[in-house]
Amino acid sequence: MREPTQRLRAREPAIAEPAVAGEAEPAAGRPSMPPRSEPRPMRFTVEATAAAAPGSGMRARLGRLELPHGVVETPQFMPVGTNATVKALDPDDLVDVGASIVLANTYHLFLRPGHERIERLGGLHRFMGWDRPILTDSGGYQVVSLADARVIDADGATFRSHIDGATHRLTPEIAIRAQEALGPDIAVAFDHPVYPSSPRAEVEDAMVRTHAWAEKSLAAHSRPDQALFGIVQGGVDPELREQSTRFIAALPFDGICIGGLAGDETPVQRAVALDVVVPLLGDDPRPRYLMGLGSPVDLLEAVVQGIDLFDSVLPARVARNGQLWIPGGRLNLRNAAFLDDPRPVQEDCPCLLCTRFSRAYLAHLLRARELLAYRLATCHNLTFTLDFMARIRAALRSGAFPESLAELRARAGRISRDEDAVEPA
Repeated sequence: MREPTQRLRAREPAIAEPAVAGEAEPAAGRPSMPPRSEPRPMRFTVEATAAAAPGSGMRARLGRLELPHGVVETPQFMPVGTNATVKALDPDDLVDVGASIVLANTYHLFLRPGHERIERLGGLHRFMGWDRPILTDSGGYQVVSLADARVIDADGATFRSHIDGATHRLTPEIAIRAQEALGPDIAVAFDHPVYPSSPRAEVEDAMVRTHAWAEKSLAAHSRPDQALFGIVQGGVDPELREQSTRFIAALPFDGICIGGLAGDETPVQRAVALDVVVPLLGDDPRPRYLMGLGSPVDLLEAVVQGIDLFDSVLPARVARNGQLWIPGGRLNLRNAAFLDDPRPVQEDCPCLLCTRFSRAYLAHLLRARELLAYRLATCHNLTFTLDFMARIRAALRSGAFPESLAELRARAGRISRDEDAVEPA
């Protein structure tokens, strides 16, 4: 990941007047946001920005996102509960690890148990026993990922279920209807993502389709107690990213998702794409959500570039494989060296694993394939990730974020989605 040099103007942050979603005027030459004709179900306030010299690339900001089911302090990471659960955890575990908002997947819930059934049972919050905010993605990524099992046309996607092979269809209207039935605090417009490495013509075609589907998603959305975010596409092509940013930002969405990254691009390519998107958004008062990013080092560098929200299955997925994140790197608890290690995974960690059990115990559980292993390991990695985000917010709040970057980068270590396990001595 690129590490831009930070030049400081002062030791205190530049505290901007709070910018509130739906109220600020766009800067000249930037995309305009049409006025909203009704009160919105969310409020986003930028509470502070990090001071840095012009040209340094420092755009980090501290925010407060108020939603029907609670407040989300940003920058923030959202654990992924694909099937209305974060694998191996219950809602109390999520509270204990520090989650203030979770993501659920529209595609999976559309197929099983069905959005209409969840609506009859009182909505997604009641169904999964979670009383804090929820964001649902639109299902576009999962449908596109089906490859040969789907056909995309101008109006939507027809696909075969990965569960039973049955044929289904998702369109912007159906995806919005499903999310309104599920009832999350934040719904997301249906889009057509492609891998960043795809040919330019394919990326452009998907971007144009995403723009048309964004307008259809807005037209279909009518639930007054639910926010709706739009998605910027364009791959790693600067021209396409600019076109998509201007188009989506000009629509009256409540927030801006940045999609089509956290795929097969390099960290440098991702940083270049964000260097196009974020300056174009400028003083746009809406939250910015980079979809699919979850390693500590990647989260930190995206915060530096001005991103507010993130999600990823990565912390939980690698935990179930025995990869435990610690300051400066990670441990592979499947290594035989840990079978006789009486220490906690991390001495100062408040999670269920570290306060009660040893490395040796978790190493044993993993080898025995005991279900408790997955719960304990996932609790730890999510605690580490959410604590890391809290440290970022604390540095922004205190005005010391630029000075804290070296320490934060050291804590993140080289934990990346593309790297092998690092086991500090």
